[in-house]
Amino acid sequence: MGIICKSRREIDLIREAGRVVGTVLVEIEKIVAPGVTTGELRDVADEVIRSNEGSPVFQQEAGFPASICTSINEQIVHGVPGKTRLKEGDIVSVDVGVRKRGYIGDSARTFPVGEISEEDARLLEVTKECLDRAIDVARPGADLSEIGRVVQGHAESNGYSVVREFVGHGVGEKLHEAPQVPNFVGFGGARPGTVLRPGMVIAVEPMVNVGTHKVKKLADGWTVITRDRKRSAHFEHTIAIVDGGVEIMTLP
Repeated sequence: MGIICKSRREIDLIREAGRVVGTVLVEIEKIVAPGVTTGELRDVADEVIRSNEGSPVFQQEAGFPASICTSINEQIVHGVPGKTRLKEGDIVSVDVGVRKRGYIGDSARTFPVGEISEEDARLLEVTKECLDRAIDVARPGADLSEIGRVVQGHAESNGYSVVREFVGHGVGEKLHEAPQVPNFVGFGGARPGTVLRPGMVIAVEPMVNVGTHKVKKLADGWTVITRDRKRSAHFEHTIAIVDGGVEIMTLP
């Protein structure tokens, strides 16, 4: 299926779902601390999603065993919440997807757990900057490949690598729609030719590693880690391309 440009009404509905996602992340940020389990983060998410008349789309569409993904340190994406306790100095990436009234919002943030090292703080800062720069270039008439160019350029200029195996994507009635939104250019990555148009809604999600960009899936069948077990950060927003610019859909 090709790229689906959304109507104003559909964009408003995606924003409704996105607000729930943003609220989940705000509430999770309040309790992230040493000693808290990833299952407790999930429980907070479940309550916020239910109280806002949403449903957890990761379970619905992908068969993921929880409402959110919680990925700690070298875990990049798809960490399964449970009994693991956060420790001082950890970083934890939380990815949230919510369906409300038929439409979806998708967002992620990486949180520090207590006091973290300067190196880890810099990783989080640069990854968030990659997302901000990507949103800045996402305008009507821009080429989609500009997102990959600025993300990869900023990450690599700071000595980091960008994950290749997982990319951003269109968002709407389904969690993963066209187009794919790679965070890198060149072979297998973003190529010129897709022009951003009003009505396009995409999830932009840089995943940035301290070491190699190569990944490995763990035996649970879900959790993806860096192959060299160095740390990784993940920031994501769902955005809509609109006349004159861009709107972030996943704010609380």
